[in-house]
Amino acid sequence: MFRSYPNLSYTVLMLLLATSALLVFRKKSLAEGTARQPNVIYILADDLGSGDLSCLNSNSQISTPNLDKLASNGLVFTDAHSGSAVCTPTRYGILTGRYAFRSRLKKGVLGGYSPMLIENDRFTVADLMKKAGYRTGVVGKWHLGLDWVKTDASKTIDHAEYDADWTRNENLALEKGVTAGPNDLGFDHSFIIPASLDIAPYVYLQNGKPLDPRMTDIAGNKTPRGVFWRDGKGSQSFDVRQTLDIFGQEAKKFISESARNQSRPFFLYLPLSSPHTPWLPSEAHQGSSKAGIYGDFVHHTDAVVGTVMHLLDSLGIANNTLVIFTSDNGADWKPGDQETYPAHRANYIYRGEKSDIWEGGHRVPFILRWPAVVKKGGKSAQTICLTDLMATLASITGQKLGRNAGQDSFSFAHLLRSAGDRAPVRPSVIHHSIDGMFAIRRGQWKFIDGKGSGGWSSKGEASDPEGQLYNIENDPSETTNLFEKQPEIAKELKALLEKQKAQGYTRPL
Repeated sequence: MFRSYPNLSYTVLMLLLATSALLVFRKKSLAEGTARQPNVIYILADDLGSGDLSCLNSNSQISTPNLDKLASNGLVFTDAHSGSAVCTPTRYGILTGRYAFRSRLKKGVLGGYSPMLIENDRFTVADLMKKAGYRTGVVGKWHLGLDWVKTDASKTIDHAEYDADWTRNENLALEKGVTAGPNDLGFDHSFIIPASLDIAPYVYLQNGKPLDPRMTDIAGNKTPRGVFWRDGKGSQSFDVRQTLDIFGQEAKKFISESARNQSRPFFLYLPLSSPHTPWLPSEAHQGSSKAGIYGDFVHHTDAVVGTVMHLLDSLGIANNTLVIFTSDNGADWKPGDQETYPAHRANYIYRGEKSDIWEGGHRVPFILRWPAVVKKGGKSAQTICLTDLMATLASITGQKLGRNAGQDSFSFAHLLRSAGDRAPVRPSVIHHSIDGMFAIRRGQWKFIDGKGSGGWSSKGEASDPEGQLYNIENDPSETTNLFEKQPEIAKELKALLEKQKAQGYTRPL
């Protein structure tokens, strides 16, 4: 053929070489980076369920047009899990690639005055991105502890308000308001509130300094359902009703400032304060859903995400910006809410709610968009965990994790090229509830090491088996406990769970 059709042979050869070069280039763009690495924005909603998004639940009573658009233009993971069923430990896992039960926090969450949970020498996602030449920033709810200035340095800190030295903080307004925070963990820029929007102190900290150090007593609010925050100290100018929009404004400011530097990409961690309590949708979003003020607040959250996406378009950087949207745990949607709004299922078909070891506690929405690489409208049923961010970004930026980094992080970067790739992301995933109950998932099987939900839904009954075993593929709603019918599988998974807990890592080191 080559002798009879020399021109055709040359053309075919050139096409083959060009195709090979394209494949090599595409692989390098994920593993080693192109001439300019992608910008990365990681948006973390607070207490948002899989059933809240209209693109994931056709029966959702909430309109989420911006997130729907993000999903249609990107890749949706249908089996994504937070590292814990509550916020603080999940956030630890996101930034360290390590399950939080390996830290000092064995259950529950931190308070507003708790010291930093992430260890001083712990390698973080922000450190990883700085090594790759990124400008790094965090805007939003921190809830990972801060080392505050104290009147008495010998005092220990617990979950209750302690004697923080606000007078000294005021004197340090032009210097530093906390002795350690996000800027000590790899972030070039930080604009945060210390904890959830219903936990004191109510103050914005920018790069460790209180924006308004004039502290006052802020009265809490207990009613109606969802409109709740606690008594405590706060800045005189702090207004809980404005926080979500302020985070949106500060995020856009960071993106705009970063985009001016064409030679340096940026990484923005954007942990929003919503739709966690207090449910305070702005006037423009009130009455926008059929799920009460909670649904209106989800709609408000969607709008804030939309303003960020619109900015990327206006700056002309959307094509090479990787945007990830997810939630720190399942929705705080209780039986009473379900009775009031029976048509809306915030946690979709999954059993339980925020705090629980059942799927409703930790199965979360997960949407990814990167137009330069990821095809539109893809779906993946691969099991992933929010701890996987570090390994995935390491793959994208061409870095190799050391033995003491990202011990529970697995890369899903190969799925960005092909959502249908069957190469498994991780062999198993550990779940953890607010009360410290463990579960492990491997393939179709999920073993729970205890009775009940491990959280707010149920403590279980005395007559219940000592453990739970569910076939998640056949029974995603966890209706049939197979613990006594499949004792060998339960025994095998319990042994695997104990091994992974004890050895200090799950990814190959």
